[in-house]
Amino acid sequence: MTTNDGLSWWERVQFFIRARQRLRAGAWRIRSGWVQILQTAVAAAVAWVVAALVLGQEQPVFASIATVLALGVSVGERGRRALELVFGVAFGFAVANFFVYFLGLGPLQIAGMVALAMCIGVFFGERDLGVNETAISAMILIVSFQPVGASFSPDRLFEALIGCAVALVVNALLPANPEIMVERAAHPIFDDAVAVLEEVAAALDEGDLERTEQALLKAREIDQRVSGFKEALAAGQETARFAPPRRRAMRHLNLYAAASDQIDLTVRNVRGLARAAFDVVRAGAPVPEELSGAVLDLARAVEALAAYLETPGQTEEDARTVALRAVGRATVLLEEHKDLATNVFVGQIRAAVIDLLGATGMSRGETLQAVDEATDHAPPETG
Repeated sequence: MTTNDGLSWWERVQFFIRARQRLRAGAWRIRSGWVQILQTAVAAAVAWVVAALVLGQEQPVFASIATVLALGVSVGERGRRALELVFGVAFGFAVANFFVYFLGLGPLQIAGMVALAMCIGVFFGERDLGVNETAISAMILIVSFQPVGASFSPDRLFEALIGCAVALVVNALLPANPEIMVERAAHPIFDDAVAVLEEVAAALDEGDLERTEQALLKAREIDQRVSGFKEALAAGQETARFAPPRRRAMRHLNLYAAASDQIDLTVRNVRGLARAAFDVVRAGAPVPEELSGAVLDLARAVEALAAYLETPGQTEEDARTVALRAVGRATVLLEEHKDLATNVFVGQIRAAVIDLLGATGMSRGETLQAVDEATDHAPPETG
């Protein structure tokens, strides 16, 4: 049954569900980011006042714009990176002001402007071209606001420098919450890992080869999130170390830091499980239910690990208990299924459990002992 506009009633329901989810997600982002919003608004006003007092201008709008640009890219960045970005803003203003006044506007001028801004970005930012984004943003604003032929004034550069200085001071005195910064970077890793494991379990139950391929593709995408998490962790630790208001967060961040390498290994193991599931399903033999059950247990253990890291003081026993249950259930299958694909899959579960237990603070020796005990005492049958 379809409506006049070609959408079925179920498609309409799905549309409204997605719309509601997006509205709720947007509201949550506003609630979680209101401090940064207020910080940026106040900083823009302060930059206006300071530039007006120092330069004697009635409407130093570019000082406020530079502050907003610089704060938008420097919040949560490490010290040197923040300096590179704010200087990119200031020089973007200067380059654009020079070109508009002396050379006018046109395709050649725009090309020269972009090339020079990128050269400045490469010069000041040794690692990548991230500075160029802010430099070019500032350049576009100058082109938009300053008419061709207007008098050239170095005040544009001074306004930008004042705005950037205000941004750095605000970023130092009112730094972003490093715990929230790291949690936001870590959450998608755990969420995606759980989603992949659940997809693998479902694919094993259904013997769906295409579904295992999709799970493997999703697993490969998590690697990018891990690098982002490590960058956020480094920035958060630096913020907590040098910003007195955030010093108390260091203990919580150290918990994430201690688990960082194991989180990376857990992600690799999830990818290995997805690949091993593909081999198991491709072999064509009936997949035992205990195999998918062990994968689901592993997914619950990842969820418990995320909760343990997010809430300081929360017991790590939940993650350990469920992870050991997963390896116990998987090991039982080795006695009944001697095929290579199943053996590899069970070995991958064991590796994932070892790394996950390490993320909860267990030493290597304690981890191996716990896994051996779980496999030795695994029941011959589980329901």
